[in-house]
This record gives sequence, C-alpha cells and structure tokens, in this order.
Amino acid sequence: MRIPILKLHNYLLISIQTELDDQTAINFQEDLLREIHTTEATGVVIDLTSVEVIDSFIAKVLGDVVSMSDLMGAKVVLTGIQPAVAMTLIELGIHLQNVPTALDLEQGLLKLHQEMGE
Repeated sequence: MRIPILKLHNYLLISIQTELDDQTAINFQEDLLREIHTTEATGVVIDLTSVEVIDSFIAKVLGDVVSMSDLMGAKVVLTGIQPAVAMTLIELGIHLQNVPTALDLEQGLLKLHQEMGE
C-alpha cells in the first residue's frame, strides 16, 4: 500500500488515513524522500489524525522521516497527533522538540508558512 503525497506549491501534503504496517512505513519514507528530491519541496505537512497507535518500528521510521527531510532541506510540520502516538514517541525516546505541530492539516499549513517566514 502507498500513502498519497500531494504537492501544493513548494509543499508536500500527506494525510495518513490508515494504520501503518512496517512495509507501508518503509514505502512512505522512500516515497517522501524521492518526492522532496524531485519536486524540490521546501516544506512537508504530515497529518496523523487517523493514526491512533504506533509501534516502536513505526515510531522510529516517523522520527527518521523528519530527520531525513530536514537534511534534504524540507521543514516538517506534524499535525493531528493522537495522545497514544505522543506517549509512544516519548516513551521510546523519539523527541521531536524542534518539530512544529498543529491540531489539523489547515493549521499545519499555516504553521509551515510561519516557519518558512512567509
């Protein structure tokens, strides 16, 4: 299964609408990094509203996606983080303290504009 990645101006928008399994998470990571490279995107909004729980592997992949995107020059904003997902990330030591967050996709886009100085 592939997670759709939409392009809007210089941004990529991702709304994860399914629970992630290991292979889907790996495909998502590869697809997102390829899209950042080919589109020269400067910002990414990842909406996790529909993701209610994650395991340690998915949490690591999510943290890696944020770090890799940053290395490629794309600022990431996470939106819709559910309480169980937040607890899992912290319990596993995946601290995303420099990653802006927002309640929903619309607020995430506004936050990304602010972060980019637009």
